[in-house]
Amino acid sequence: MTIRAQNLETIHPVYATFTIHQTGGVDDLKDADIGLPVTLSGDYEIGPCSVASILLGKLTALTLSDADDGERLATVQIAGICTLPISTTYPTVGDRVVGGSAGTVKQAPALTGDDPAGGNIARGTVVAVNGTVSCTIILT
Repeated sequence: MTIRAQNLETIHPVYATFTIHQTGGVDDLKDADIGLPVTLSGDYEIGPCSVASILLGKLTALTLSDADDGERLATVQIAGICTLPISTTYPTVGDRVVGGSAGTVKQAPALTGDDPAGGNIARGTVVAVNGTVSCTIILT
């Protein structure tokens, strides 16, 4: 008898809705960014993760589409288990993560004296790594 495959991403996800940061009147997030990590960029506002940014969660949906006119909103998974693309320095199981390059996350830096007030910028716990492609994280 084999063990039944589990879809851990369906276990207790928590979602929140945010506005999207704009640059020059254009949304910083597009339809192609769905499934990628995002960060807070202002009050109730999100944008794409950049290198060493604080991971807020995974972009799961956008209102409207790139072709539609109107102010869009974004749905973000902010807790639960999710899979995100990774870049160097690749995380390993048990690591925490921060924003990486080009829509990825990477291994968080070690605690240092330059961490912001309130603690380290790292988020989540890596529970699985798929080579150099993606990792599965418990967002806490």
